[in-house]
Amino acid sequence: MSTTRRTAEAKTTADFWFDPICPWAWITSRWMLEVQKVRPVEVRWHVMSLAVLNEPRMDELPEEYREKIANAWGPVRVCVAAATEHGEEVLGRLYTALGTRFHVQGLPRERATIVDALKEAGLPESLADAADSETYDAEVRASHKAGIDKVGEEVGTPVIAVPGENGTEAEVAFFGPVVTPAPKGEAAGRLWDGTLLVASTPGFFEIKRTRTQDPIFD
Repeated sequence: MSTTRRTAEAKTTADFWFDPICPWAWITSRWMLEVQKVRPVEVRWHVMSLAVLNEPRMDELPEEYREKIANAWGPVRVCVAAATEHGEEVLGRLYTALGTRFHVQGLPRERATIVDALKEAGLPESLADAADSETYDAEVRASHKAGIDKVGEEVGTPVIAVPGENGTEAEVAFFGPVVTPAPKGEAAGRLWDGTLLVASTPGFFEIKRTRTQDPIFD
C-alpha cells in the first residue's frame, strides 16, 4: 500500500489493552507500532491487569508466578494514575518508557525504574506514589474489565479491538497475536491483515501452537 493511499484513507482505531509487565504484550505492542507505519491504523492504549485477571485462581498458580503477579499492581497503577490525571494520550509514551526498561534493559520493576520512565515520558515523578496506593484500583479494574469483556476470561494480555468493517459489522476483538520477534515493515502489515481476516470470521475462536522461543526484544 502506498504512502499516498494510506494517508488518504480514514484510519482505523485499534484499541490495545496491555499490562506493562508482560513481555509478550510488549512485543505485540511494538508490532502494532510497525503496523501504524504501513496500514491506516492508529493505536489507542488502555490498561489491563494480570493481577486482576489472576485473582480468582491465585491458589492454583506456581509460587514463582504468584510472586510475580503480586508485584504486578505497581506499574499498572502508575499507568492508570497517569492516564487519569494527564489524559489517556500519555499512555503510549509511558508504556514505551516502562517497557523498554522492564523488557529490553531488564531493569527491576522498582520505584527508581518507574520514576526514570515517568521522567522520560514527561510526567511528574510523583505519579510513582500510585504504585503503593489503592487510590486508582477502581479505575484499574474498570479498564481491565472493558478489555477482558470483549474476549472472555480464558485469555491474557494483550487484547486488541477494532470496529467492524464499514462501521456496520460487529466489533472484532481478540487476544494476541503472540509472536516473536515483532515483524517489521510490510511483514507487520501482512500479519495485521491476516489476523483481522481470521478474527472477523464468524465462529472463529483459536489458532495455537506450542511456543518454542523465548521473547526476543529487538
